[in-house]
This record gives sequence, C-alpha cells and structure tokens, in this order.
Amino acid sequence: MEHANRYRRRPATDIFTCDNDIDRRQCKRTVPMKVLLLGLGRTGTASIRAAMQQLGYVDTYHMMSCSIENPPDALLWMDALRAKYDGVGKPFTRKEWDMLLGECQAVCDWPAIAFAKELIEAYPEAKVILTNRDVDSWHASTMRTVYWRVTDPELRILSNFSWAASMYYPMLKKFFDTFFEGDFPNRGKDVFRRHYQEVRDLVPKERLLEYKITDGWGPLCEFLGEKVPDGHMFPNVNDNKDFVSRSRYRNRMQMLNVGLRVLQYIVLLAAVVWIVRRFIHGYL
Repeated sequence: MEHANRYRRRPATDIFTCDNDIDRRQCKRTVPMKVLLLGLGRTGTASIRAAMQQLGYVDTYHMMSCSIENPPDALLWMDALRAKYDGVGKPFTRKEWDMLLGECQAVCDWPAIAFAKELIEAYPEAKVILTNRDVDSWHASTMRTVYWRVTDPELRILSNFSWAASMYYPMLKKFFDTFFEGDFPNRGKDVFRRHYQEVRDLVPKERLLEYKITDGWGPLCEFLGEKVPDGHMFPNVNDNKDFVSRSRYRNRMQMLNVGLRVLQYIVLLAAVVWIVRRFIHGYL
C-alpha cells in the first residue's frame, strides 16, 4: 500500500479544522456490511446517508468520510484506484475493504462507486440500492459542485501544503481522471449510463432496489425490512446551493492551519537563532 504507508499524523497546528486522524491500516470489520448504495454521487447520497442513520445503521460511508471526517482514508482509496486502473499494487479484497469500511454497515457515493463490482463480490450478503435521477440534471449538478471542486485552483495549491488537502485532493482528481475517463464534461453522461447498467447486470433483482429520493421512506424501508420512522420526514440534505461556499470556507480554514504551521517554524527558527547568538556572545 504505497500511499497508505505515506500516512503521517495530523499536525498539532491544525486547529482550525475538526478532521479526525485515524490510521485505518490496522482496522478490521466491527459491524456487518448490510447495504451497498451504488448510485453515483449527486443522486441524493447525502440524504440517503441521513436516512440510513435514522433507520439505525451504524454508519454509511460517504465521500465526506474521507474529504472532511477522516482525510487519511483518502490514502487507502488512492491505493485502491491505482491498483484497479493502473495495475500498481494489489487489488483490494474483502480484507482491505474491511480495513477501510469495517466500521460501516453501508457505503455510498464516490469514490466507492468506482468499485461496484469489487464491493458486490466482497459482500455478496449485502443488499444493493441504486439511487438514481435524470442524467442531464445530475450532470449539471455535478458540474456546479464536485467537478468544480476537482478543478478548484485553491484546493490544488493547498494540496502542496495542507495535511488534509494533500491526501484528499490527489485522490479526488485521480477518481475523476479514471472513472470518468479524464473528461467528465463530455464523457460523464455515458459513464453514468454504463455504470447503472453494469450494476443491474451484476445484481439479482431480489437484491436490488432502484430508488429515487423522491420515493420517500416506503420503498426503502420495505426493501430493507425496516419500519418507517414515526413522525420523521424523509431527510432532504440538499447541499447544492451552498456547496461552493462551504468548500471555500474549508479552504480558508486549511489556509489558517498552514499559516499557523509556518508561524511555528518561524518562532522555532527565531528561538534557535537567539540561543546561538547567546552561546556565541558567552565566549566573546
């Protein structure tokens, strides 16, 4: 695991963000994997993650799990992407997926969807849900949000200095360069259609639910064998409108982390210079 072995601890100066720092290399499965949500990001994955939580599923892995919640996960995802698309390193088996996803009873969003076939094979007991939406509105939404993030010059520059961005951004770019064949604006819709057909071909109909967020609790709970939560509207986590502003805010907080680390080095250097000068003057 070339990239995972590059893991380094979160700097003490990263005080302006609340990122976790968990090294998954020694982790194992602690809960059963029950559901694979293999619809592409921007098809309501944030909403269904919240819905799964309300239904009592311990956790649903999402892109936010590695972009914000625990950035070191991105190193493992990078190794998985490199193994699959570049033939570098060992392809992930259930052992590696349990290492990365072992605390989750469900998984959704990108980059996980790039490994639909691998996850279906690793967890044959899990049910599969395809969150879906109109391909044109999906493409437009992704262009305004996640693809904008891939091409964000601030994030690209930060990846050279920020602890979190240095792990997350290369993985995000690698995902788009491989899964979407290096041309999301022009190839995205074709990849979308091909992905959905591939999952349909891989999963028996009794294990598969094609689902739109507008369908609400009924079909989801029936498929999972769960009761509809009393008095709870289906979650509507629509982060489209403030995606850019939230991303820019995170950039600013990461810039402050970097600035504080630079200040720490300056103070340290000044202290060393002062000590050296005191030492030299003591012998004059």
